[in-house]
Amino acid sequence: PLTAETRCLIGARELELMKTTAILINIARGEVVDESELAAALKQGLIAGAGLDVFETEPLSPDSPLWKLDNCIITPHCAALSPQYMSRATDLFCRNLDAFLKGEPMPTIVDPR
Repeated sequence: PLTAETRCLIGARELELMKTTAILINIARGEVVDESELAAALKQGLIAGAGLDVFETEPLSPDSPLWKLDNCIITPHCAALSPQYMSRATDLFCRNLDAFLKGEPMPTIVDPR
């Protein structure tokens, strides 16, 4: 989830620590990755590439330098649209609801705040 602790979790320092063969995939929350630092790292060849389905601001601005990078694949926030998505999401919801109604901890809660 996006929290104060996860905002810009991946920035210049983290990108510099990655191998040059690394490919960063973000299908979580756009603001977890500092896009300007990612664009710089991709331009400099610090990492091999990136695949992004979420962005700091959606939709991704037409002016974003990420559009011009050959080593960056951009999709329109559609990573969850798989044939299994609805079935899995419904199952997850039902398990969480069952636990909640029983007064038990929800099995998939990430940030209880």
